[in-house]
Amino acid sequence: MEQTWLGFDWGLGWIGVASGQTATYTASELKPLRARNGIPNWDDIDALVALWKPAGFVVGIPYNLDGSEFDMTVRANKFRKRLHGRYGLPAEGIDERLSTKEAHQHLAQQGTQSTMSLKKAKQANLDGIAAQIILQSWLEQQRNKTNAE
Repeated sequence: MEQTWLGFDWGLGWIGVASGQTATYTASELKPLRARNGIPNWDDIDALVALWKPAGFVVGIPYNLDGSEFDMTVRANKFRKRLHGRYGLPAEGIDERLSTKEAHQHLAQQGTQSTMSLKKAKQANLDGIAAQIILQSWLEQQRNKTNAE
């Protein structure tokens, strides 16, 4: 059964967003959301949920390179739990280590053309691309589980 999922790259100033489908196991970046100290405008997320009608959410959870948790790990998990509590939908966490580095490489390859300042454009695109990478990784895990069954 085809399902749509929303993916998030949680951050203090921006929250990257992506949508993806289990029919094609692909994800696409959406416009990142502004956040204040990691807190989104929940009306913006309400609008995304109303538009995409997701089966659930995937949130990138940052860890130190050695796998240990730190303050941002706890805060991203709190965001994930709030999504679940607010919408009553599954909210999966996935290790996001190196997704930002991969997003930087993607952005460098494609170049940035935008009317906003280059720095702001790069940051906004970076967060959206990171969310796409996070959701794409999760979708590929789901495909591998389905193929193994």
